[in-house]
Amino acid sequence: MNTIEVDESALIEQAKDDREAFGRLYELYVDRIYNYVFYRTGNSHEAEDLTARIFYRAIRHIGNYQDQGAPFGAWLYRIARNMVANWYRDDKSDRLLPIESALGSGNDDSPEAAIEFMEDKDALLAAIRQLPPERQELLILKFVERMPNAEIGRIMDRSEGAIKLLYYRTLKSLREDLLGLLVEDENKLEANGRG
Repeated sequence: MNTIEVDESALIEQAKDDREAFGRLYELYVDRIYNYVFYRTGNSHEAEDLTARIFYRAIRHIGNYQDQGAPFGAWLYRIARNMVANWYRDDKSDRLLPIESALGSGNDDSPEAAIEFMEDKDALLAAIRQLPPERQELLILKFVERMPNAEIGRIMDRSEGAIKLLYYRTLKSLREDLLGLLVEDENKLEANGRG
C-alpha cells in the first residue's frame, strides 16, 4: 500500500467521475487484491487476469459505491471473493487452495530439521485442504493478509462475533485433524516396527 496518506473518501467520490482518481485507488489496492487472489488460486496468470477483471468491475460500478462505514478495500475484497468463487464454479476441475507459499520454510538449516518441517507442513496442508472453502478463505485473510476480524467479517458478510466463532471452530478442527494424523502415523510406525 502507498505510504502517502490519502483522504480515501474524497478520492472515492472523485473516482466516480475521474479515471485518474480511480487509478490512484487502483495503485493503493492492486497488490493486496492480487495477493489475495493469488493465494486463492495458486496461479499467477489466473491471479493477474482475475485482478484485472476485479478492477474492471470496480470501475464500472464505483458510481454505485456508497460509504457505509466499511473501508473501500472491503468492497474490493467482496468483489474479489465473488469473482474467485465464480472462477472455481466455472472450472469443474478439483482445485486445491495453494496455501503452501504462505507457510514459508523452516529456519533451521539441518537436513533433519528440513525433513521434519516438510512433514509438519505436509500434515498441516493436508488438514487445511480438508476444510470447507470458507474456512480456508478465513485462514488466508487472517494469516496471509493479516486482517482484523471486523474487516474479515465485512468481506465475508458476517458479524465480527461470527468470524471469531468461525476462527475458533476452524482452529479446533485443524487441531483435531492434526492430532488424528499424528495418531495415525504413530500407529503405522508401531505396526511396521512389529512386522
